[in-house]
Amino acid sequence: MSAPEPESAVSAAPVESASRTLLVTFVVCLVCSVVVAGAAVLLRPIQESNQKSDLIRNVIEVSGLLKEGLTEAQALKRIDARMIELATGDEVKGVDPDTFNIVKAGKDPAISTELTRREDVAGIRREPRYLPVYRIVGADGELKKLILPVYGYGLWSTMYGFLAFEKDLRTVQGLRFYQHAETPGLGGEIDNPKWRAQWTGKVLFDENWKVQVEVTKAAIDSSTPDAQHQVDALAGATITSRGVENLLKFWLSDKGYGPYLSRLRHERS
Repeated sequence: MSAPEPESAVSAAPVESASRTLLVTFVVCLVCSVVVAGAAVLLRPIQESNQKSDLIRNVIEVSGLLKEGLTEAQALKRIDARMIELATGDEVKGVDPDTFNIVKAGKDPAISTELTRREDVAGIRREPRYLPVYRIVGADGELKKLILPVYGYGLWSTMYGFLAFEKDLRTVQGLRFYQHAETPGLGGEIDNPKWRAQWTGKVLFDENWKVQVEVTKAAIDSSTPDAQHQVDALAGATITSRGVENLLKFWLSDKGYGPYLSRLRHERS
């Protein structure tokens, strides 16, 4: 057994001080901050690339092209992305639709417009002046399908998605939301394939091209003319369901894609 250390050696040992503790804490925090910041910078291009890939994947899925037996790569070649000015429906040159960020655009005063309370049916506050659209054209050059980005506020969050029309520009090919924070099991069911499937074949305009869409809690009578414009609301998610209805009414109106849709109809006539 070793002998106990002399009392003088114990008393000479370093004594922790408050200043030394603070210094160590500061150094550790500084190092961690540098590591986190560096990782964020290095990973940002990867994150942005993944977000872009996910966005395109959602466009492909809502288009229905995969159901036609095409691969994702083949479907992507069929999709023509363009930027359009919402107020006029004119094509916008010099803006890349592949890198355009809808979320950032809606917050940027330089390229967005503030909406009045009466105009803001979708609850988005500001509207970008231009947005991308995705056209699917056949070998004959005729427009076969049209996919439009749509978004609006639900119960807890802004819901971002895509609406796909058949070539008549009235009938829904599909509706898909890719980003939201609605309540899981309730409003979050906008992701449910069974609920999304209800939208396929629904008609969102009447004969006079007035927007007609209703997400309803009442039983839908399939024998009535209104049934083609109606979809069952999500159980226990009235506000989210109303948000989906409102955002569609907004984006299909003259404040949204109305001028562009009108231009496409006139080009066909």
